[in-house]
Amino acid sequence: MRKSIESLSVAISARSIPRIIGPLMETQLTIQQLKVLSSIVVRESSTTSGLADDFAVSIPTMSRLMDRLVNQDLIERAPDDGDQRVRRLRPTRLGRAVVAEILGARPELGNDVIDGLSLDELHALEIGMRAVNRELQALRTRTGAPPP
Repeated sequence: MRKSIESLSVAISARSIPRIIGPLMETQLTIQQLKVLSSIVVRESSTTSGLADDFAVSIPTMSRLMDRLVNQDLIERAPDDGDQRVRRLRPTRLGRAVVAEILGARPELGNDVIDGLSLDELHALEIGMRAVNRELQALRTRTGAPPP
């Protein structure tokens, strides 16, 4: 059963690539900007120096990248609650939407696909997705990973 699910997962991923590429090709973000923006969205709050460390670049390099993301209204700089000298980088609504569209999209679950499933298949899919979600949440709790 495990090998069958693994094979199906690979097949679905391969068939979904054309649906993923569209939004990725439409963005004006560089791969580095997308990676940094995704990191900010996942964490909900970051600092330029923290991101520079995470991505192994200099603070001035990361600062220029942050300027570009701010200018595109994808992130905002806000004062830190504890230290007014520190500026927190937080995703804007647009920043979250861009990451969700490019990285969070599940093209294999688009309306055109879902509409072709029977009611029994939809119920089975829902049960399976709930189980996968439960296990992802449990893994995050056990590993202490940041929330999505």
